[in-house]
Amino acid sequence: MANNAFERALARLDKAAERVDIPPETLKRLHFPKAVLSVSIPVRRDDGSLEIFEGYRVHHSDLLGPGKGGLRYHPEVDLDEVKALAFWMTCKGAIMDLPYGGAKGGVAVDPKQLSMLELERLSRGFIRRIADFIGPEVDIPAPDVYTNERIMGWMMDEYSDVVRRRSPDVITGKPLALGGSLGRSGATGRGGYFCLQELAQEFDWDPEQTTIAIHGFGNAGQSIAHLLHEDGFKVVAVSDSGGGIYNDSGLDIPEVIKGKRAGNSVEQVYCKDSVCDLEDVEVISNDELLTLDVDVLIPAALDDVITEDNAEDIRARVILELANGPTTLEADKLLEEREVTVIPDILANAGGVTVSYYEWVQNRSGDYWTEDEVDQRLEKRMRKQFAAVMDLAKELDVSFREAAYCLALKRLGAAAEALGTQALFNGKD
Repeated sequence: MANNAFERALARLDKAAERVDIPPETLKRLHFPKAVLSVSIPVRRDDGSLEIFEGYRVHHSDLLGPGKGGLRYHPEVDLDEVKALAFWMTCKGAIMDLPYGGAKGGVAVDPKQLSMLELERLSRGFIRRIADFIGPEVDIPAPDVYTNERIMGWMMDEYSDVVRRRSPDVITGKPLALGGSLGRSGATGRGGYFCLQELAQEFDWDPEQTTIAIHGFGNAGQSIAHLLHEDGFKVVAVSDSGGGIYNDSGLDIPEVIKGKRAGNSVEQVYCKDSVCDLEDVEVISNDELLTLDVDVLIPAALDDVITEDNAEDIRARVILELANGPTTLEADKLLEEREVTVIPDILANAGGVTVSYYEWVQNRSGDYWTEDEVDQRLEKRMRKQFAAVMDLAKELDVSFREAAYCLALKRLGAAAEALGTQALFNGKD
């Protein structure tokens, strides 16, 4: 059994490779990240002490274009995790038919323990360390877990100082005033919402009779909850790091979001209030939310929350993975045996990278679009690629996850073949 995150991620790829006709060299390329950078970032704390933080950036593949992927701040960030995340970004770019390869980065830090000034010093220091490793035509970072548009703005500004030219196209997910795109902040949740709409049409669901639980109520979780609530779906439970809330009649999502955002720490960068502080709801644990009897479960927080230990207790008929890697390989097998439909992360949460691409295009052209234009472009692309995955799943008689990896492999394999494979160089092509 694969014993680390990157190897486990590759195991799913290898399984899909048995279903598609691609040059064997494609798998060889994808099994090894193109480049890995590890850095140390010295930060002067407000009390005058010096602390060193470890940071990483990984370029997994540039078969389809420059690297693209988020930067996360989390105490458990390590190189193995970042390699796996970069690999998933390669797959997302391929599935969404974007001219992007895969990259990812992060810093091992609990950002909630930093002051605003310390957070800025860390962010600018990290970019100084990796400035030679990124660039508008090389690798374009974006926000991820515990990073946001303000932090992206600091990073873009610092990179611009390093290279001595204004470079809004080096970072996506920025504030609008610094070249960000309308529609970017809620893009991950909106992309997942379009996937769920397509599935609802396929299964002929009545939204008012369809119950949904959302595990993780950050930006993506709030975005999809708001859209589903507006569409008439019954969101009965949500949770964050402080716990969860449940109401079998459905939650008033606008009020829940308002309550969640009511208080902040680190000078309005990170929310401190929990959904558990709201009244007139039943307080439940995060573990309890995962096993609620609902139609749809949306894991929207961190990885590895659905495991072989709790997969048998999952009662949802559909799982929409808005987080990266929320389901372990072992849990996946158990869910597939029970015929639970899983819309995989590399499809379900690809709305974020798609609108990041749109932001990059706007930065490079200087022509900025309206929010409606961005949303329409996202909707068209998400629905088209969802249909491509669903059609392939039916054609091959495989799960959505396996079909998604098969589609990614087909597109990556075409790029590898265009560069030349053994068949070309031994004269048999």
